[in-house]
Order: sequence, then structure tokens, then C-alpha cells
Amino acid sequence: MIYEVSEKKAKQDPVRISLQELDEGKYEVEIGGTRIHVDAVKSGRTIYSVIENGRQYEVSVDEKGSRDFDVLVRGRLFHLEAVDERSRLLAQTSKMAASGPQTVEAEMPGKVVLVKVKVGEGVADGQGVMVIEAMKMENEIASPIEGVVTEIAVEAGETVDNGDVLFVVEPPADAE
Repeated sequence: MIYEVSEKKAKQDPVRISLQELDEGKYEVEIGGTRIHVDAVKSGRTIYSVIENGRQYEVSVDEKGSRDFDVLVRGRLFHLEAVDERSRLLAQTSKMAASGPQTVEAEMPGKVVLVKVKVGEGVADGQGVMVIEAMKMENEIASPIEGVVTEIAVEAGETVDNGDVLFVVEPPADAE
């Protein structure tokens, strides 16, 4: 999986990070063109024991939402935002093509973990509407436009397939 990671409030461009699990607890990580191999084991609710080049680190990862994380490494606290490549591309595509009611479909099979809004509720462009677990990862599904949710086609606990309708958002009447 490829991510763009940036430190919040830092005035730097995001760093491209590729993360590939080689075996259970063993990863190949590429950060800005440099490849490293890492062993990582979760040793607490938010604590990971990481070994890189024979050096062991304790890393605390506190999720602050679907994309935001506070990461504590060797006494340094980082406030990070991580966006996977698929979500970034989808956001760009939906902004270019969005007009009229927008039907959001599942992009891969998964299980609906959480539905965050109700029919009739207003949502902002990019606001999380539901969370789907796919391939052992939780993915927040965001509204492609500002508008009102007019249909929610799934419930928490339900399994979805690629192409299943998840929800529909209509733009405000004055936006059309």
C-alpha cells in the first residue's frame, strides 16, 4: 500500500511511503526512495515494538481519526496525516466529475463497521460517511460532494461486494 504522509502544521510536502507486508510482522518500507526492512509487533493497545537494522524502538501510535495519527518515537511526538493513494486519486476524480446526485459504491468486498450519518443529514465534501473493513484495514468512505445524504443502502455489520451501492448524496438545491 502506498501512502502520502505529512506532518500536520509542518510546511513540507508529503512524503511518499510504500508499505508491504512480507510475512506476519515483517515489512518492507520505502520512504522517499530508501528501503528498509522492519519487524513490528503490537505489544499493547497503541504500542508497537519495532526492530530496524538490529535496533529496537518502542513506538506509540494513537489514531486520531481515519487519516490522523499521533506517533511517539524515541521521545519525539509527530502529528501525522496519512492518505492512501487510492483515496487521494478518488478524491481528485470525484471533484472533477461531481454534478447532480452522487452514488457511492464499494470499491472492494468488505464489512460495514460503522455508519456515521443518517438519511436527511447534511455532509461536507470529504466528510466521512461510513467505515468499511477490507483486507484487515478500516477504510473511511467519504462524501464526494457537499450535500444531503438521501439514501444509505447498507447497515453496520453488513458485508458488501465490489460495486454495491453504499449511499447517495445530493448537492444543495442552489448548487445545481
